[in-house]
Amino acid sequence: MTSTPGTTPVPDLEQRLDGVLGRIESAAERAGRDPREILVLLATKTREPGEIAAAVRAVHERGWRVAVGENRAQEIAKHEDPALAALESELGVPRHFIGRLQRNKARDVVDFASVIHGVDRDGIIDALARRAELAGTQRDVLVQVNTSGEESKGGFVPSADVLADAVTRIRATGVLRPVGLMTIGAHTSEESAVRSSLRLLRTLRDELADPQIVELSMGMSGDLEIAVEEGASIVRPGSAVFGPREG
Repeated sequence: MTSTPGTTPVPDLEQRLDGVLGRIESAAERAGRDPREILVLLATKTREPGEIAAAVRAVHERGWRVAVGENRAQEIAKHEDPALAALESELGVPRHFIGRLQRNKARDVVDFASVIHGVDRDGIIDALARRAELAGTQRDVLVQVNTSGEESKGGFVPSADVLADAVTRIRATGVLRPVGLMTIGAHTSEESAVRSSLRLLRTLRDELADPQIVELSMGMSGDLEIAVEEGASIVRPGSAVFGPREG
């Protein structure tokens, strides 16, 4: 059980976390990579501030890079919990937004996150740019790509030409900085299909050959190893660290 000042005890969190970090390390070793170059972005959807704080501290204490990633705009307010906000400030923990973006939530997302994943269509680029300009700030963004071709997923089509146009549009705003690509792996138990969908993101990044498009955000609790083997620089574990969600 984890219990640290300003956090809520979370049974088995450290054991689960060590399992996740071990999976990342093993995959990185197979790929000839340094595992500590990979950002552990904790997916905090439905999680309480105390749980998040305990996980953040535990990752940090193990010497890994850590950030928090909120999936739902309506849950952003929980990160203003005094204990969690103080811990994030103390440790210099970045805040990312990793969920499906809605235009009417653009202001909340821009206010909350220094890095915004899931920029998946022109309308969202415009909405984020307007809010960032009004706030007098800049934000890093990742372009979401639908590498699996599944209709249930958002994202630009996996074409280097299409992505180059999106990057140009983002850069032209002057307030949004394109820094990488993001995807959600194929929803299947077929490892080859999952691997193909994640490998495609790396291939597209390489085809773009844009020195500012560096980050590859891919890999969640179920496909961390494949994502790391295929070049992920950011992985997004949630339930593997926090345990199953209630409800």
